[in-house]
Amino acid sequence: QVQLAESGGGLVQAGGSLRLSCAASGPTFTNYNVGWFRQPPGKEREFVAVISRSGGRHDDADSVKGRFTISRDNGKNTAYLQMDNLAPEDTAVYYCAAGPYGYLPQTQRNYNYWGQGTQITVSS
Repeated sequence: QVQLAESGGGLVQAGGSLRLSCAASGPTFTNYNVGWFRQPPGKEREFVAVISRSGGRHDDADSVKGRFTISRDNGKNTAYLQMDNLAPEDTAVYYCAAGPYGYLPQTQRNYNYWGQGTQITVSS
């Protein structure tokens, strides 16, 4: 079992930055890809970014390329999402997820552990 807890959400003005953290419990963090997803108001949850087990590879949604950076520190059992140049359309609840399946998976079914989510609100 892996338990995930996100932190770092909040309210920010457009153009600002935030860094989300995803702290994982359990000794097997390196067995899992870690993904970030978000659910904007009134919309379905969508893929944001994913990082491989070692941290050596990552993939990002087109909407966040060049603005968001995913990383992980396996020694601290923590993954991060650095978000720069935020825009109002980035407003959403952000979730981190962990799963052992596939290579840089973007689909939610490949993740079997999820955090509770953290709200990001970007004002214009």
